[in-house]
Amino acid sequence: MGHLDHATFGWLTPVLSYVMACIGAALGLRCTVRALGSTGRSRRNWLLTAASALGTGIWTMHFVAMLGFSVSGTDIRYDVPLTILSLLVAVVVVSAGVFAVGYSRDRNRALLLGGLTTGLGVASMHYLGMAAVRLHGAVRYDPMLVALSVLIAVVAATAALWAALNIRSPVAVTAASLVMGAAVSSMHYTGMFAVSVRVTPSGSPLPGATAMQFIFPLAVGLGSYLFLTSAFVALSPTAGEREASASAQRPVTGAAR
Repeated sequence: MGHLDHATFGWLTPVLSYVMACIGAALGLRCTVRALGSTGRSRRNWLLTAASALGTGIWTMHFVAMLGFSVSGTDIRYDVPLTILSLLVAVVVVSAGVFAVGYSRDRNRALLLGGLTTGLGVASMHYLGMAAVRLHGAVRYDPMLVALSVLIAVVAATAALWAALNIRSPVAVTAASLVMGAAVSSMHYTGMFAVSVRVTPSGSPLPGATAMQFIFPLAVGLGSYLFLTSAFVALSPTAGEREASASAQRPVTGAAR
């Protein structure tokens, strides 16, 4: 059995992955709040931004954490198409959950259905990402820990959607995002602790790309997207701020006439 190290670089990758999960959650929740206060095309655009933020935040969290994953006795490579597919799955299923909440008239039913769909999608993203791992040996999973990780994903997704429906203040959104980041990180590491590897020593080259060749640049790119989008959302006026600004301008316009 190969020895698995989930934190090759110490606390750097766990902490950084948690930060990315929190940023994605905070941005997704903030955009969903904006969407629920909007109508028409504006609502759709805010929901798309929320879904992309949550999806990329979860994916980035997973693969930043994977930068610290190593197995003694074998190198590790990543199948590029499968890794990209895991990103697409994350964004698509989160979109389904967010749009269900954003447009459904029966919010409770949408919350349960959206939470289940999104949670299963997040778990699928995680295990698709693990299926992309290439190493010299056989990967096995503890079924109980796998089931627990899926349950955590569903609960975390449902909690995130509930927060999007019921939380409005920036302070509450920040607190919810910290909890969400912890939940997503817990799901990831529960899934990773389910893994065991029976190494088969071999000198043959592994297919795929190394983490630094592919995962690291992609994670940096998506992380930059999250930071830039966060800045855009923070600087964009809310519907209440726009209404206040318009109200403040009306007397001035009337006086000028």
